[in-house]
Amino acid sequence: MPGPWFLFKGSDLLVKVYDGLAEVPVAADMASFGLAAVVAHHIGEADGAPCRAAEIDGDAPDGWTFAGLRSLFSVLPEPLFRVAGRALMTVDWARSHRFCGRCGTATRAKEGERARECPACGELAYPRISPAIIVAVTRGDRLLLVRHHRFAQRFTVVAGYVEPGETLEECVHREVREETGLEICEPRYFANQPWPFPHSLMVGFTAEYLSGEIRVEPSELIEGGWFSADALPVIPDKVTIARRLIDAFVDAHR
Repeated sequence: MPGPWFLFKGSDLLVKVYDGLAEVPVAADMASFGLAAVVAHHIGEADGAPCRAAEIDGDAPDGWTFAGLRSLFSVLPEPLFRVAGRALMTVDWARSHRFCGRCGTATRAKEGERARECPACGELAYPRISPAIIVAVTRGDRLLLVRHHRFAQRFTVVAGYVEPGETLEECVHREVREETGLEICEPRYFANQPWPFPHSLMVGFTAEYLSGEIRVEPSELIEGGWFSADALPVIPDKVTIARRLIDAFVDAHR
């Protein structure tokens, strides 16, 4: 089975969109593009077929276009979207680690593992993964949702990056407190999701309200509030772990 190729120009993925669905090139397409010799990263398998990722220059071939991954939420099948996210993180890491961060020497791929190695000082650079928590806080039959300046068109649950030396549970408490002024209790692990915007591992939790009144952090949030399962505002797409957390709340309160 021909494996898919995830070809990026910057952060945009080469796709062909028709009838509301997107596809990525396979080996036969690569030959017609004249890109058979491109340096590629092996990024695993999809449906038993090897997947590769690479960065390319130039314009999209006829019938194809470059598109940001966020714009492909609803048209790229979810299994391919997940691999595309891994591909984007890998390509971005390789691009940003062409030179050693310690001495400036050009790096090379380290044989046998996914790492860039400096031939001068021996420094190793591995793909960057930034852990972040995302938490659905409930108060009885209501769910805490917030609206960010950056994504003002929809509400979502509280999220934030883990700080050095911090446990995931400590981060859950801190982020809720910093963003909304609330205290919570009983954080419980829910699920996790790799997220390529830019290079995160989202670790989902649920938690219960303990005390306080909502006072949003104005530099990050526009507003926050408590919502019932039958009166939700516009919420994130189904491909996100935020939506999975919200859907789980809705399922439990209908």
